[in-house]
Amino acid sequence: MAASSHHHHHHHHHKDKDKDDAGHNIHGLIVEINAQVALFRDLLIHIGQPRDCPELREKIRKLRRTCVDACRHTSQLLLPQMRSAVAEGIPADNPHFVLLFFIAQLFLRELAKCHRLVQVVPMDMSGFYENRPGPSNLGNVISQILLCKTITPDFNAEELCSISKDSQDVGRIVQEMQEYMPQQENSTERNEALVAEDARSPWARKFYKNVGSFCCIRRPSYL
Repeated sequence: MAASSHHHHHHHHHKDKDKDDAGHNIHGLIVEINAQVALFRDLLIHIGQPRDCPELREKIRKLRRTCVDACRHTSQLLLPQMRSAVAEGIPADNPHFVLLFFIAQLFLRELAKCHRLVQVVPMDMSGFYENRPGPSNLGNVISQILLCKTITPDFNAEELCSISKDSQDVGRIVQEMQEYMPQQENSTERNEALVAEDARSPWARKFYKNVGSFCCIRRPSYL
């Protein structure tokens, strides 16, 4: 009997370790998304400025895709945990979840800014794409065969479509997460206070103090 209870205790300990590893992994993912969204925001500042160029636009496009995938991936890791906690009647209070929610909201706002900027300041990408396949390459190849001429993909039009689609995806993630946000953090004015450009409300300060030293608003140190 003693042996079996010892075995059970060991198994339980092992499960806790797995849970710790998962938590550690999620923390890493959140820090990473946070840095990527901060970088995305910083790169947008250069649109229409002297440093704007086709390379910058391509960098923004790639980073945007990365941020969307990271938000989706991490929310898919966290949402099932929240659902099962709620199902078991445990108050769902997961600081990683709350942080991801606010980072995703912030990113959504940056996507809207990105869409406006690409609309107002389109970039001539023809030289940039001459030596590399365009985003919709197969379609171009077929068109070339049929029409005997090269078709340059319209980067700006494709970009606007792509940004709109990403905004819908991230908006959906934010909506799904909203359901599981702790009640007092669900009120709109608090969200707006936190996601305000500088997010320095007393509530935001308290929140970040609890969550740790990083926050979605601060620039990553490697810039």
